[in-house]
Amino acid sequence: MSQMLLIGNGVLITRDPANPFIEKGGLLLEDNLIKEVGDSNELKSKYPEVPYMDAEGMLIMPGYINAHHHIYSAFARGMNIPDNHPLDFLEILKGTWWKLDRTLSLQATYDSGIATYLECIQNGVTTVVDHHASYNSITKSLEALSEAAGLLGVRTCLAYEISDRDGQEKMLEAIQESFDFAEQLERSNRPSQEEDTEQQNTEEQKNIKEQQKTTKQSDGSMQRALIGLHASFTLSDETLALCRERNTKNIGYHVHVAEGAYDQEHCLKEYGCTVVERLKKQGILNEHAVAGHCIHITESDMDLLKETGTTVVHNPQSNMGNAVGAPDVLTMMDKGIPVCLGTDGYTSDMLESAKTAILLQKHRSKNPDRGFAEAAKMLFQNNAVFASGLFGTTLGVLQTGAAADVILVDYKPYTPLTKENIDGHLFFGVSGRNTDTTIINGKVLMRHKKLKADVDTLYKSCRKTSAQVWRELYE
Repeated sequence: MSQMLLIGNGVLITRDPANPFIEKGGLLLEDNLIKEVGDSNELKSKYPEVPYMDAEGMLIMPGYINAHHHIYSAFARGMNIPDNHPLDFLEILKGTWWKLDRTLSLQATYDSGIATYLECIQNGVTTVVDHHASYNSITKSLEALSEAAGLLGVRTCLAYEISDRDGQEKMLEAIQESFDFAEQLERSNRPSQEEDTEQQNTEEQKNIKEQQKTTKQSDGSMQRALIGLHASFTLSDETLALCRERNTKNIGYHVHVAEGAYDQEHCLKEYGCTVVERLKKQGILNEHAVAGHCIHITESDMDLLKETGTTVVHNPQSNMGNAVGAPDVLTMMDKGIPVCLGTDGYTSDMLESAKTAILLQKHRSKNPDRGFAEAAKMLFQNNAVFASGLFGTTLGVLQTGAAADVILVDYKPYTPLTKENIDGHLFFGVSGRNTDTTIINGKVLMRHKKLKADVDTLYKSCRKTSAQVWRELYE
């Protein structure tokens, strides 16, 4: 029997161009999908028996999507590694992030996932695309994150960061972990033999079976996998060849591209080409690929990204925090490259990332008329298109047939709120922590800021595990 929920009495922001804004709007959810969108009172009259959630005048919106996260960085909050005073990005990697990931046990990876996914729910983030590293415990690390995401109910895409930086044995283990997990997910998402075999003969029975298949496909899996690659300067041609040989299913790659100037300089010196050129030659870039950062790339590199259909993810707060520079997002978007928005582990608040993107692109271009519209497009359009393609279900929009990933945002404006100025209100009046209610895949995970999970018990484990990680780091 299907489960239904009617949400009404809110300001409905759908992100559907055909029906973007309903001042007193509502949604009817059925199981994990949106069944109907419309006027709140009309829906309530039409479905009087359906359980009702009163939005109390709050904003009703699609959940946010984070296109590039680093869950493994969760325990860096408050961390202070002795004598760690980096002067460039390579020193940041060696002195902070590679040290941290080498201390992560499977329990630490799991607890990092718990901590991050809880914060995502609190910030209204319903879909997370992660890029993981834990070179102390590689095997089963993606399974640990998968378990954390499954427990808390967050839609997630996982990848392990393949790299040569810790030697061949670890690199081979990372490749094994990446493809084992992807193949495991593929098997679990594949329809069973019984579902695929037409055993019913009547036309009516066949129609019922086709309807069941359609429903199952629209449900989709809550988890997906990409093949993670660190960066060109830590990946040999031999390692990339091994990845290609194993990748018989053409799974997309998730790779850091020219995040620091050293990556581009190293590639030019060692391979006689740019990072983007090298990755294209190596068969990494295509319509399934995700390129993080792309800060130190050339305009011809941008043309190659456009040509290959590669998705780029901008991570403005992380870029500024690491002092690696600002990518020319405006030119990339002008060229038609799909640029999405992520946080790179810096935060789990997508509105904070968008606000920073606005300021960074205005500052870089010295043009006060640019940045705002582009940040809105990254967060609300490009992220939705990217995630929808990745998961095979409609995400980031509230319309009939889309996934039931819905948030209620507690925001009472003191200036007029209209369909024309929605983004101005969100970017200058709202943060992720204004999220009151988070619903993912039709399940209410937080209501009136109270999480359904046993937060005290989960955080107790996180505190214990993080303390152990810090002890190892400080020794």
